[in-house]
Amino acid sequence: VKIDKVKKPYLPLASGEYSVKTGIAIVASFSIMSFWLGWIVGSWPLFWALFVSFMLGTAYSINLPLLRWKRFALVAAMCILAVRAIIVQIAFYLHIQTHVFGRPVLFTRPLIFATAFMSFFSVVIALFKDIPDIEGDKIFGIRSFSVTLGQKRVFWACVSLLQTAYAVAILVGATSPFIWSKVISVVGHVVLATTLWTRAKSVDLSSKSEITSCYMFIWKLFYAEYLLLPFLK
Repeated sequence: VKIDKVKKPYLPLASGEYSVKTGIAIVASFSIMSFWLGWIVGSWPLFWALFVSFMLGTAYSINLPLLRWKRFALVAAMCILAVRAIIVQIAFYLHIQTHVFGRPVLFTRPLIFATAFMSFFSVVIALFKDIPDIEGDKIFGIRSFSVTLGQKRVFWACVSLLQTAYAVAILVGATSPFIWSKVISVVGHVVLATTLWTRAKSVDLSSKSEITSCYMFIWKLFYAEYLLLPFLK
């Protein structure tokens, strides 16, 4: 809470809107409900996805010895990548494939692409989230990549990583044997890549609000990708 009062004073705990006890009650309640849901559904891929995500999220955030992994740039990035790029893609696919449809497990082209593509996105999210928080990280001794390398360098590294991911997505889409898949995949990713580049060039890196707004825009691109994934064949 102390660091959020410097970095993100508008958050519920930092602003005093919620008490710490209320925050604990909310987190505990939703954690229990998620495990209960995974258990009653009877899907082991879903349950283990929830459990491993919970454990990594706890290790990432909780302030105990050897934990609070968000303090370490590389470990924090690996946590986000593990959940967003690997666990979510593979475990949810296994849930649908085996539990819902009762089909054998096949590691399909779209699944491999989604895992690889979201790995790029997860690394970018892990790096980008610290760019607007550089002052707070310096005060509390958190050696994020933005602190060690500088905001501008990390910002454009993130943009370059996403543009590389979009370039690969365009190539993958262009190799599809289906015309409709080619058109939607290629055009869709060209539009997203162009939108990202246009937005990135307009960001004032001296403005925390503009960097934060761009970070939220990247999350929109992240979820927009899920609209294109079903068309990749």
